[in-house]
Amino acid sequence: MTRYLPLMLLALLVGCANSPKSIVHQPTTVRPVAQPEPLYGNGAIFQSNNRGTLFEDRVARQVGDVLTVAIEEKLSAKTKSSSNANRNASMSHTASTALGLPYFSGAVEKMANANFKLDSSNKFDGKGETNAENTFTGNITVTVIEVLANGNLLVSGEKQIAIHNEHEFLRFSGVINPLDIKSGNQISSTKVADARIEQRANGVVGDAQDAGWLQKFFMSVAAY
Repeated sequence: MTRYLPLMLLALLVGCANSPKSIVHQPTTVRPVAQPEPLYGNGAIFQSNNRGTLFEDRVARQVGDVLTVAIEEKLSAKTKSSSNANRNASMSHTASTALGLPYFSGAVEKMANANFKLDSSNKFDGKGETNAENTFTGNITVTVIEVLANGNLLVSGEKQIAIHNEHEFLRFSGVINPLDIKSGNQISSTKVADARIEQRANGVVGDAQDAGWLQKFFMSVAAY
């Protein structure tokens, strides 16, 4: 048993190394920065600690603010290629003399009067076609985790759902322009730069779709 222990440990390490890592910006949420206490009293209408004006919608602007992202991703790609090559060659020759000498009798004469013909043909025909179409829709509420120097917002969020032994989660991150935030504090994913969308599942269904650690080990060895 001790002889196979290093092999088993190596297989476990390979399985852990092949486990997928999250692609979204981390962390997925942060706490808002504490606002300083106003130095003077507030009025009846104007509030000194109000970050917005009286005539604008309340949307995400600072670290810790939240907004809703409508995931509206639809990608379609199609590639088609065709190539065709054809080459023919033909050569014929009739000899009445052998090496420029007069006729000879017997086999030499037959060789001298022989007819030579050579035909060659080469044809290639290749075709290829690829179609891909992906659709991803849904909603997720994210948190502003950083305000960039130009005023853009780096947002990130995570949604987890656990049903019995199945654990599914959706992650999203990207950079948005506050001017693209619509009424209701919402923005479309098509307006998000560097968008990273991730949907994974842990459980019986997820395990069935993933290769086992032993299979990953042999696949990694075969790759080298």
